[in-house]
Amino acid sequence: MTVHCPFCAHEDTRVVDSRLADDGESVRRRRECPACGQRFNTYERADLAFPMVVKADGRREPYSQEKLLLGLRRALSKRPVATEQMDAALRRIEKQIRTHPEREIPARKIGDLVMAALRDLDPVAYVRFASVYRRFEDLRAFSEEIEALMGPAPQGKKDASS
Repeated sequence: MTVHCPFCAHEDTRVVDSRLADDGESVRRRRECPACGQRFNTYERADLAFPMVVKADGRREPYSQEKLLLGLRRALSKRPVATEQMDAALRRIEKQIRTHPEREIPARKIGDLVMAALRDLDPVAYVRFASVYRRFEDLRAFSEEIEALMGPAPQGKKDASS
């Protein structure tokens, strides 16, 4: 494969090193230009088709990584979650979407995958996303979601007020 140098536009570069990246999802190649001597990285990944997304009203649209990333970023805004953690969650969600057995996937299923990823990353981001995704109408809905997130109270401990 011919890769042009991004610095001097020389027609061919050589591969200096190759290794797996993104948890094995892509190959990182370190390249060097024989003309100018500059080094740079390229990433190679399989171009796999995503299923069509079926919206709640029945419309179908192509999968959009931008939409998914925007939703994650909004939920995780100003939260102590590293960009690398968000990127890893995005890759896991996309892998689940790509391996969906049908040629179409309900938008609701994608929302559920995002909810599961956010639950593992950050509880506040999870509740933020859930409030929009599940269209919370009042404080009781928030309260119920937070209680479900926190799980049942530990058994066997007596309340200090008893």
